[in-house]
Amino acid sequence: MTPPGLASPPAWSVVVPTIGRPSLRALLDTLAAQPWGALLPAPEAVMVCDDRPLTAAEPLDVDDVAQPVRVVRVGGRGPAAARNAGWRGVRTPWVLFLDDDVLLPAGWAEAFAADLAAADSEPDVAATQGRLRVPLPAHRPPTDWERSTAGLEGARWATADMAYRRAALVAVDGFDERFPRAYREDADLALRVRQAGWRLHVGDRVTTHPVRPAHDRVSVRVQAGARDDALLRAAHGPRWRDLAQTGRGRFAWHVATVAAATAGGAALVAGRPRAAAAAGAAWAALTADLVRIRVLPGPRPGDEGWRDEWRRMASTSVVLPFAAVRHRVAGTIAHRGGAPPWRPPVRAVLFDRDGTLVHDVPYNGDPSQVRAVAGARELLDALRAAGVRVGIVSNQSGIGRGLLTDAQVTAVNARVTELLGPFGTVQVCPHTDDDGCTCRKPAPGMVLAAARELGVAPWECAVVGDIGADVEAALAAGARPVLVRTPATLPEEVDAAPEVAPDLRAALVAVLPDVVGTPADRLDAQPVDAAPHEPEVGTETEVAA
Repeated sequence: MTPPGLASPPAWSVVVPTIGRPSLRALLDTLAAQPWGALLPAPEAVMVCDDRPLTAAEPLDVDDVAQPVRVVRVGGRGPAAARNAGWRGVRTPWVLFLDDDVLLPAGWAEAFAADLAAADSEPDVAATQGRLRVPLPAHRPPTDWERSTAGLEGARWATADMAYRRAALVAVDGFDERFPRAYREDADLALRVRQAGWRLHVGDRVTTHPVRPAHDRVSVRVQAGARDDALLRAAHGPRWRDLAQTGRGRFAWHVATVAAATAGGAALVAGRPRAAAAAGAAWAALTADLVRIRVLPGPRPGDEGWRDEWRRMASTSVVLPFAAVRHRVAGTIAHRGGAPPWRPPVRAVLFDRDGTLVHDVPYNGDPSQVRAVAGARELLDALRAAGVRVGIVSNQSGIGRGLLTDAQVTAVNARVTELLGPFGTVQVCPHTDDDGCTCRKPAPGMVLAAARELGVAPWECAVVGDIGADVEAALAAGARPVLVRTPATLPEEVDAAPEVAPDLRAALVAVLPDVVGTPADRLDAQPVDAAPHEPEVGTETEVAA
């Protein structure tokens, strides 16, 4: 219950990125088991962002959890992209991010409510972080992986349990999706939020973070995070560690180890055995020291599993420095020109076809009935002239229903191209809702495929359409959606859309004002989170758009 003197907690939602680990179900069960009630409001929405590749066939097993859950597929693009899809898909003033491998113990909900009410009472507080506790074995010293996981207890601003004010997320455009791994994306977000003038709090609630199972080479695999260090340096400068409040690792020692091995190999090739022996001895000493510092805090002879742990430490310590240096060099090369601020500008616009570019004729297979929306050709030509790529993403369920043929849809698209000019990509989904595909909007498949074909990142795309499915597909893919109000647009779709425009021109002015309009034209488009205009009243129909 909220402590005396504090207001009741504001409305909030939960976002959980997942790759389908079994621990997801355990988390959702502990969330549902909290004592929600009138004095302790439950989350308004629970968004599970399925970050498995779209080729994953089996749906997530969350249908029968006690708390209603909405699942959105995001296409295996990493936790930053998954979290963005989640928070952009809800409208509550606060969003709680939970990892799929944490558990919420008894008493968590009451403490969270107090943390949230306290944070909400201070307008400049952007977030409140939970305190993580990692259970470690009591019968033996922890392994290297267990100690690594336990490091989360002291991590600053980890989104394993972190509630953000939605206004702060909007202000900085959320997580930087250029971070593809669960490593530095939360530190970067916290840094940018604080640079924007907000404060972050550590709350009093305690969240359990069990040590999840891992394979023998996990310590080598996680060295890929060194690429993210390079991105942080490119984006925030050489003092990024201090700014982001992150610790320092052993990278300098890894560089020395790799340098010694490289020098020894070069000396051996050059026929200098003494120099090779000296360098080899230095490499051996550095490697042995790495083994020592990883083994000493862990299981000792006689402890359960000590032989396997020592074997893991010996084998991985040989290759770990090389993996760390390789990933750092690769990241430095990738970002050698610097990293522009997140979020990069729009480089491609993907359009819904029927109702957006051409007037809607349901299940149209006749090219002679295609009529372009007024001004569409001029707007598209302006985009092309500015180097902005354009494409079409269109649901055509008439094919799956037997009302249209592939040839008819192709002929109609050819007429659209004749009227409106060339498109860099035309993506068509022939399926119905019952097919369960990942391409039919609101799924992100067509948007992601179009971005790949156009050679741009999903976050560099805008999606313009006239119904909620267009908006949801864009959000799931990480693109920027703009909803164009038409007679087919439902009032609830307008309410849910982050950005609404009265017509096609205003939609493009909203995302590319320097290309298709002047600053004054921004007034034609409804900005993010503004009160929506009242849409025209129309009949809800299933259209092939």
